[in-house]
Amino acid sequence: MTAPRIHLPVSLQGGATVTLDKHAARHVLRVLRLQPGDALTLFDGRLVNDRYGEYHATLLDAKGAVRIGEFVPRDTESPLTITLAQGVSRGERMDYAVQKAAELGVTRIVPLLTEFCVVKVQEERREKRLAHWRGIATSACEQSGRVRVPDIAAPLDFRAWLPTAQAAVKLVLDPFATLTLPQLPKPQGEIIVLAGPEGGLSDAEVVQAKQAGFIPARLGPRILRTETVPAAALAALQTLWGDWS
Repeated sequence: MTAPRIHLPVSLQGGATVTLDKHAARHVLRVLRLQPGDALTLFDGRLVNDRYGEYHATLLDAKGAVRIGEFVPRDTESPLTITLAQGVSRGERMDYAVQKAAELGVTRIVPLLTEFCVVKVQEERREKRLAHWRGIATSACEQSGRVRVPDIAAPLDFRAWLPTAQAAVKLVLDPFATLTLPQLPKPQGEIIVLAGPEGGLSDAEVVQAKQAGFIPARLGPRILRTETVPAAALAALQTLWGDWS
């Protein structure tokens, strides 16, 4: 059986002993039913000698103590630096978008509150939603073999975020745009992909994005659901210039 992969948000070091946090310990001991002596793989998302990777580890006891072994470099990160600016959609749709974006190598996710957002994330609930999305991204990285969990920002108002959006290439996904991704030159730097919630971005928001330097682009001849757009866009970018180029 392949050793289960666990992300720990602490600095790991070969030869040290750590105790799994409550969530990780419950997953390892109660869900996976690992026993002392069983193997795990741990990663913390930090560079070691300019390389990302993971650590072989061994479960020591039934309380979640783990002995960390050797560091093994692993090249599963995309050569592209991509920020997904995603209009917040309803529950499972947003969860799916975050999960697939993490699996497909996104660097950062910025949840945006836009004009057509059905979900209104109240100030007092933002931290809870943020923790939920970060948990989904972490689980996706554990499953997919990634060694770095993408950063997820707290939800931001579209108008407040737009002036701060800086990248070599800024794309606003618009099913009615004439330009397609293969028509773009290879990006020389960070990419921002802006996608709307259910109902898309408003005409005014698209205009504002264009005024801020965003290039309208479409993913194909069909209109995609909000949860499908990030996966389709990231897969296309990885095919053209990233993992599969």
